Amino acid sequence: MTAMVEKKMQETPAQSAPIISLKGVSKTFSNGTVALNNMSLDIRQGEFVSLLGPSGCGKSTALRIVTNLTGPTSGKVEWPQERANQKEHELSFVFQEPTLMPWATVFANVWLPLRLKGLSRKDAEDRVMEALQMVGLDQFAKSYPRELSGGMKMRVSIARALVTKPKVLLMDEPFAALDEITRFKLNNDILNLWETFGWTVIFVTHSVFESVYLSNRIVVMAARPGRVVNDMPIDAPYPRDESFRTSSVYAGFCRDVSGALHAAMGSGEEH
Repeated sequence: MTAMVEKKMQETPAQSAPIISLKGVSKTFSNGTVALNNMSLDIRQGEFVSLLGPSGCGKSTALRIVTNLTGPTSGKVEWPQERANQKEHELSFVFQEPTLMPWATVFANVWLPLRLKGLSRKDAEDRVMEALQMVGLDQFAKSYPRELSGGMKMRVSIARALVTKPKVLLMDEPFAALDEITRFKLNNDILNLWETFGWTVIFVTHSVFESVYLSNRIVVMAARPGRVVNDMPIDAPYPRDESFRTSSVYAGFCRDVSGALHAAMGSGEEH
């Protein structure tokens, strides 16, 4: 096992202290659109949490507020386990699109966040190759994005997020544009990595089936203005594979979550 592997946490997520707390977070954009209204949510260390809701319910906005890419209009985000003088959070963000630099090699794209921190190519090489190995692309380090499939581009984007060794991984519908077979494969890959490294993952999706398969907890958000209307544990063991995906237990969870989503779609002020 590689040097990046951390000891898997012995504490179950339900027992652990929050690593992120959203407290009464609201967001109103300059055009008057209320994206979030008084959203409160605790994310515990080691959880795989999906934010599930209809399009426009503020899922991505909530994620961007956590990353400080945008600020809340009111309320706050706390990181209870961090030092008071800590300058930046140990997190990485995987966007819906791979957002790769087309003129740069796969290696250079993954090196970028380390390069911005001042690491030379030589000093970063082992970490970059290790991250590429984790997503199965170490043989493509010298390739360019135009030479890759959609799924491979997303793997590069994930490797770029992993190379900084984050404690929290935020993913904004990263597999939405991919075909079903590729999506299933990447679902399995991200679960394997999560189980290996013990990250905290917040995963935005509007797919009931994907959220149930991946998550140990699903936070259902109402239609605009976005807010938490249901917080549902998915008490199914890991590892999960195709036998889980075809099981009656999985189907039951999907029915329950689908019902909660439909109820949420009717609970907003705008439809």
